[in-house]
Amino acid sequence: MEPRFNSFGNDLAMKFVKRIGNAGQVVDNSTLPKPTQELVKLRASQINGCGFCTDMHSKDAAAAGETSVRLNLVAAWREAVVFTEAERAALALTEEGTRLADIHRGISDETWQQVRKHYDEDQIAALIALIALINAYNRLNVIAGTPAGEYQPGMFG
Repeated sequence: MEPRFNSFGNDLAMKFVKRIGNAGQVVDNSTLPKPTQELVKLRASQINGCGFCTDMHSKDAAAAGETSVRLNLVAAWREAVVFTEAERAALALTEEGTRLADIHRGISDETWQQVRKHYDEDQIAALIALIALINAYNRLNVIAGTPAGEYQPGMFG
């Protein structure tokens, strides 16, 4: 599969990606648990149909020690017993924050209560930023038609 637009070969696109990547360092360096960060990135990417990001984040999570059972169940997290209550709150926020146009009132009170129960102020700020960031990356890659399957963990690190 050929991309519609080669973002990796365009100077302007790469400058933009580098800048949003730098913004992502704030989240990377936060106290939001790394496994939660990867689950959030994977779930938003699945919802948005971003093959490139789904490939990247499932491989990065596996390389960081995430189990194949949990990775395989991210799309069905509500029915899975392998996620903590805190992770479930983050996944619910991810889904609602990614599907804003599908939910006339945005984030539900129930989801917000669960997020507040399990995360402190800085972690909530990191979650919100991460959801916004991964949705931006998903849109860049889906619009450009970036193909999936060839990503190797650490490729961009």
